[in-house]
Parts: sequence; C-alpha cells; structure tokens
Amino acid sequence: MLKISHLHKTFNTGKVNQVIALHDVNIEIQKSEFVVIVGANGSGKSTLLNCISGSIFPDSGSIHIGNCAVDHLREHQRSKWIARVFQNPLSGTAPDLSILENFRLAALRTSSKGLRIGITERFKNTVKDRIAELGMGLEAKVHQPMGSLSGGQRQALTLLMAVMDGLEILLLDEPTAALDPRSAETIMKTAAKLIANHQLTAVLITHNMKEALAYGSRIIQMAEGQVRRDVTGAQKTGLTPSNLYEWFL
Repeated sequence: MLKISHLHKTFNTGKVNQVIALHDVNIEIQKSEFVVIVGANGSGKSTLLNCISGSIFPDSGSIHIGNCAVDHLREHQRSKWIARVFQNPLSGTAPDLSILENFRLAALRTSSKGLRIGITERFKNTVKDRIAELGMGLEAKVHQPMGSLSGGQRQALTLLMAVMDGLEILLLDEPTAALDPRSAETIMKTAAKLIANHQLTAVLITHNMKEALAYGSRIIQMAEGQVRRDVTGAQKTGLTPSNLYEWFL
C-alpha cells in the first residue's frame, strides 16, 4: 500500500546549520496496517510525515501508494489518497464556518468543484448521523461555528471529516498532544474505531508511550533520521513502558 524507499531529506544544505532529517529511510506499510512511529525530537518523524503527505519533497528516494509514484505530487494532488489530522485542534478546519459547512468542504476534498456545492437536507442528515456516533451530542449543534467548540470536540469532528470521502491513508500527527487526558483518550478510541471500520492504512506519530503501546499493530522507532527499530505482532504486544523508555536512553 505505502512504500517508502531510500528517502533522504536535508535542510540548509552546505550551511553551518545543516540538518540531515532523513537518511536512507525504507518502510513498507501494508493495506489496513496501523503503524505507530515514536522517536525523540529531531529524529525525523515529522519530516517523514511531511514527505508522505506532500507538504515537503524529499531530496531523493521514492514514495509509492500502491503502484503509483507520488513523491512528485503536491499535497492537494495526494488528497484523493491521504488525509491528515494535526496536533493542533485549530488546524484543518474553518473556525468561522459551521460544523455542517466544514463537513461540506471536507466532502469535496477529492471531487471536482463545480457551481453546485450547496448543502442538501440529505447531506445534513448524513452528517448528523455520523456525528451522533461520537456520543457527544454535537449532532444537535451542526449550525454552531466550529471555532466555538472545545479542542476535543473539534479534533473528534476533524477525524470524522478526514474519512468523509473515501481516503486510503490516514496520517495522525500527534493528534492528542494539545488535549487533556480524558479528551485524548476519546480521540484515540474514535480514531482506532474509524481506522478499523473503514479498513484504513494509518500512521500515528506520538510522544505518548501509553498510546504507542495501546494502539496499532506495529511500532517504529526513529532516531537521527533513520529507522532504529521496527517491531510488530507478538513482539509489539509484549512491549512494556519500561522497554520504550529504554529505547530513548
């Protein structure tokens, strides 16, 4: 599904502040696989996610989604395959638009934009049914501005919008970092449910060791721009918080 081959990325090449962010990174992720990536600050996690999403281009190497090479495609061109949820609940939504209007924009992410982008009663009911599954009571507030919601509410809706229109890969960029523990737990449970129900290929970046152990079937540790460890199956299940902390020593 997602194949990353010999990926290299250097910032400020030839300058005193040169940083080798990625060095010969090779990762292959199967369809419907849920992968967790951990690593210290500066290990290359975010740069890798940015390369996958298309917000930055690698210096060399390739990225394939299925049989399609996408490393030359810009972020909006990859949106038919990829959606991304950021750590800041304020990112990825229009705060002055209503919940319903935000969902309408999300539904147009992978389709051609014509003159008829209005909100029908059928679409409104579909959105309300989807939101009701969160159990937050937000289905009764679809005309409320997105910016008036709490961070947890907004992040939960962002997850729903991400899967609104048939994506294949979900990138979760520390989606709970700005949330309180209770909201963070709700968001991760919601994400795991959506990933399973839609059979998505998912990549989660997190600094939360509890999340790293609880979610996904595979965990990758990055260090100094390279893959340091790649643990899956029963080996991942057997990991403890102490094991993960030792990786960072």
